[in-house]
Amino acid sequence: MTILKHTPLFSLYAEHPGIRCIDFGGWELPVQFSGIGAEHAAVRERAALFDVSHMGEIWVTGRQAEAYVQQMTTNDVTRLTDGAAQYTLMCNAEGGTVDDLLVYRVSAERYMLVVNAANIDKDYEWLQQHLLPGAALDNRSEATALLALQGPLAGTVLSRLTDAPAVHGLAPFHFLPEAVISGCKVLLSRTGYTGENGFEIYANAADAPVIWRAIMQAGEPAGLVPAGLGARDTLRFEAGLPLYGQELSPAISPLEAGLGLFVKLDKDGGFIGREALVRQKEAGLKRKLVGIEMRERGIPRSHYQVYAMGRPIGEVTSGTQSPTLKRNLGLALLEIGYTAVGTEVEVDIRGKRLKAEVVKTPFYRRPLSGKGVK
Repeated sequence: MTILKHTPLFSLYAEHPGIRCIDFGGWELPVQFSGIGAEHAAVRERAALFDVSHMGEIWVTGRQAEAYVQQMTTNDVTRLTDGAAQYTLMCNAEGGTVDDLLVYRVSAERYMLVVNAANIDKDYEWLQQHLLPGAALDNRSEATALLALQGPLAGTVLSRLTDAPAVHGLAPFHFLPEAVISGCKVLLSRTGYTGENGFEIYANAADAPVIWRAIMQAGEPAGLVPAGLGARDTLRFEAGLPLYGQELSPAISPLEAGLGLFVKLDKDGGFIGREALVRQKEAGLKRKLVGIEMRERGIPRSHYQVYAMGRPIGEVTSGTQSPTLKRNLGLALLEIGYTAVGTEVEVDIRGKRLKAEVVKTPFYRRPLSGKGVK
């Protein structure tokens, strides 16, 4: 029998009678607390709190820390200043994706890498294999809890528990390395995975229950709810954000996944996989990730085959009925000749080929002001 891992907040799950947990990469995690639709709507309209403590935190320190992170990731870490973060990827020598991650710069000799839960051990081994003299690794995943507070009212809720000017003045992809929430020291980051305004809170595992209860109490007047993996997935999908193992894998390069913005092929020092990605770009991509919308009734699901001109041209990587937009949408990795917006394709849904069309992504963008969907 498989013994599932638990986050530091697992003991609090029992306080929510509607919770439903699943095995997610070896972790027993809530797919929902009350309902995916309601939790999704809370993030879009108010705020919700996620337990994402299963994510991995690997610290890189030493005089060669910057050079080492630069070598291991596709983005340009030298562009970061203290207190700034960036989205990036690690690639193998063939240009496939080892993982996508966030890099936080505390100082030139101190970085935190936040990696996907299912990849913690694999990533740590990969990093160790390529470690430079003068750089050291410390996997603090088990000692670190991570809470994600997301939604248009996230800042309002958080300002009740910490210094309000610091919260509202924190720019996206920046962080406070030593903030205090309800008496607990945390690293407070302005990032997220939902397409909404929000914060991620890194804390000592032992402090997680105190912080969780404090945020839930402070958020009650704003309609804050706890949210699970189900809403996290539908939210990131609407925002066009990739999920490792679906839109990204060792067989899918960042360029194919449409993440070229985070791949700096000309940066100083290069990175593992650069040569392969240069060749891929120069030769021209053979396939690309696009959005599709069903024109006939049906929902495109992961691994459903996509057809054009009577033959298979790719497959769906993620798909659902968008809770916000009420449209049947998917992300699909297709042959390059069929990726232009407006291209008609077909999706094989349970043996029937149903009409669909390539559409723009992301499907959802957060309104700059007021309510509504763009």
